[in-house]
Amino acid sequence: MVTDAGSGDAWPTIHDKLLQSEILINATPTWLGRPSSVAQRVLERMDAMMSETDDDERPVAYNRVAGVVVTGNEDGAHHVISEISGALADIGYTVPGQAWTYWHLGPGPGPDYLEEQRGRDWAHSTGRTMAENLSASPEPCPSCP
Repeated sequence: MVTDAGSGDAWPTIHDKLLQSEILINATPTWLGRPSSVAQRVLERMDAMMSETDDDERPVAYNRVAGVVVTGNEDGAHHVISEISGALADIGYTVPGQAWTYWHLGPGPGPDYLEEQRGRDWAHSTGRTMAENLSASPEPCPSCP
């Protein structure tokens, strides 16, 4: 894998933003119980980071944390969270416990998050916990809803 695939490759700009960030959130819908193709492509491009080191010869993802946000059915969401979390850990990110949240209304089509109140309290609660765990904040996040 390479970070820069040549002329017209937009990834180097994204890669630079990854290296400037201490916290990464990978967000995806669940498609047939799997991450979206866009989320998968991001992980595939990030694969090159496994062989990159910083000026101190540490992996470039050293001392960075990552979490996952998913929309979709519950079983699929758990599967997607485990796939993405495992990939991010392989790349070198620290994935703390409960560094994820998801929102779902069961199988099949239905209203979207902006149209539906059911399930939002739980998603907000796990989202706040995720933010606290990713920021290593010992106190509840004051700016979280």
